[in-house]
Parts: sequence; structure tokens; C-alpha cells
Amino acid sequence: MEFTLDQLKETFAGLYGAEGEPKAYFAPGRVNLIGEHTDYNGGHVFPCALTIGTYGIIRPRADRTVRFYSLNFEDMGVVTTSLDELVPDDAAGWTNYPKGVMWTFEKRGSHLPAGADILIYGDIPAGSGLSSSASLEVLTGLMLRDTFGFDISMADLALIGQYSENNFNGMNCGIMDQFASAMGKKDCAIFLDTNTLKYEYAPVKLPDARIVITNSKVKHSLVSSAYNDRRRESETALRELQAVVDIRTLGDLTEAQFEQYKDAVKDPVCRRRAKHAVYENQRTIHAVEALKANDIVTFGKLINESHISLRDDYETSCPETDLLAELAWAVPGVYGSRITGGGFGGCTVSIVKTGSVDAFIRTVGDAYREKTGHAAEFYVVDIGDGAHALA
Repeated sequence: MEFTLDQLKETFAGLYGAEGEPKAYFAPGRVNLIGEHTDYNGGHVFPCALTIGTYGIIRPRADRTVRFYSLNFEDMGVVTTSLDELVPDDAAGWTNYPKGVMWTFEKRGSHLPAGADILIYGDIPAGSGLSSSASLEVLTGLMLRDTFGFDISMADLALIGQYSENNFNGMNCGIMDQFASAMGKKDCAIFLDTNTLKYEYAPVKLPDARIVITNSKVKHSLVSSAYNDRRRESETALRELQAVVDIRTLGDLTEAQFEQYKDAVKDPVCRRRAKHAVYENQRTIHAVEALKANDIVTFGKLINESHISLRDDYETSCPETDLLAELAWAVPGVYGSRITGGGFGGCTVSIVKTGSVDAFIRTVGDAYREKTGHAAEFYVVDIGDGAHALA
């Protein structure tokens, strides 16, 4: 069910009372066009913010109490905690994400002077890999910053979100998701060097083409542990490579340099992980160059190569997303298609000629249902702005 901003405000007043002046905010989800699992390996990424995301309404309180309510988890009711009790708790469910941001504010010296009443609603499909958690983290940070007058940049809000997810929620993610949600710009993707946080906005001009996200409606349960495993395997490869070549991150290597030094990585699994990180970083650089040159064909080929590497070298794909990519590659008018996000289910992103979008959805949807028994969902998306206050 979808809700208008007026309906969210009415729900807030019904839950918490109509006094005061609650403020409304939005933080988007993201899709990464190319550059997967490079953000914690010192490489480049190329995400864009979407026009779907997470909405929040906040009003400060006079005490230390924090009350949360989500229209996506209505069965949990109002979840109450205190600024003096910010600890991870499985029973707290989704509220661990905003609690983690509050904990991070306190840890970095931005002490929260009071609690708040908070209402949340998100229209990012659950389990889709379009960064609902990062969206919620950035949203929480922005609401706290504005409500209590902290001098914190949007880039710092992204770092706060990442820190909270790493250290409060135990997911060892990189910076990309939070950065895209905080720093997104309409009709542009962000070409971000995750090693330095230097970035540029690259207009996404797709003449006669659209971005189509396909949700496999599958999310395998090993995502958190396997994601952390991939990070450890990459770090092992980096340490062994550093013994023979002067690098700070895997993103410092070219393909030729990796081939020269790869035998320093003893475990073949770790070697494959490093190969993906190096090659994917270079693919991302080349993809942005191709997009700037209006070479959509090359851009699409690099997207396809990214999926193959995620399938074979990084092993973060799964049968369902492999099938979606393979079905997409066979449809006329598709420039490229690959899994996007952390992996092990979730979504693919495809670049599809505008006139082929309907046939793409019909062909891929029918074949996917026939082969898996699952009904995929399709979103023809627009690129939106980063997190911001609403009127």
C-alpha cells in the first residue's frame, strides 16, 4: 500500500498527538549501474539515487525517550527506547538501523539533547537489494542533523550511516550505498573513488533507452555472512599482494599488474576475489568513459562482463539472478544486464531500448516464471535527488 505525505502526517498525529511542528524528510534507495563489491576494495563505483526510498517524520521530545513506528512493520507497533539504551537487540528489528545512527552520533561527539517521535514509511521493495537500510540510515542522520542543529555535511552523514551499519548492526558494508542516498543528483550517476571519496556527477544520457530493474523476488539467507566472507577474502588477497607490490588497496592495480603479481595470492578463492575487485574497478572506469562518449553499446558490454565476473569470480550471484541476466541478454534491444547490489538474490539492472521495454518485461517475466515458479517484478526507474527535507 502506498501513502501520501498528508496521510503520513495524519498517521503521525494519530500515534503521537498533533502538537508541535513535526518535519518530513526523504532519502532515496539506489541502484548501482556498475562497480560492484569495489567500494570496500578501494575502487570506483557508479551508483545513482532512485525516486523510491524512505520517508520519515520527526518531532523532538522533552525527555530522553525515542519512539519509532513504521508503516512497513505495523505489527511491531510503536517501539520505545531511550537514548541511554542504544544497544543492538534482535527483538528491536528494523529500529536497530536508526538506533545505530543515534549511537554513532553520540560516539562521534554529536550528543543528542533529547529524544524524538519518529514515523517511517519506505516504498523500496523488501529484499530487493536497492539499499533500504542505507536509505533509512541516511534519513535518520538527516532528521537528527536538522532537528538538533548539528553542523554535519551530507558526505559525513553517509559515513555515519556506514559506520553504524558496520559497528552497530554488524554488516561490513562499504560506503557506496549511503553515499548514493545522501549525495544523489537527479538524472546523474555518481562516479565515486571510494578510496579518496572524490566524486563527480556524470549525466546519464541514454538516448532512446531506459533503466529497468528486475526483482528476482528471491533473497538467500546467507547474504550477511557471505558478504562479510567476501570482504575477508579480499583483505587476505590484499595482504599477500602487498608483500610483493606497493599498493594500499586492490583498486590501485591495473589488470596487467594483477596478472603480473597474482601468484602471490596463495588461495585460489582469494585470488578470484581479488581478480574481480581489480577488473571490476577498471570496467567501471571504462564504462563511465563510454557513457561520456555516448557509446551505449560498450557501456552495455561492460555491464554484461560485470555480471559474469560476479557470477564466476566473486560468486555473489545466484541461479535466479543468473537466469534473469541470461534471459535479458537474449532479448533484442537490451544493451546490457547484470546483478546489482550485495548479491545472493535481489535485482538485476538492465539498459533497454525504449521501444523494447514492454517486450523485455513480457519475455523475461514469462520465462522466469516458467523456469522458477517466481513472478519477477519490474521497475522502469528514474534517477532522483539525494536525501532532503520535504515541504
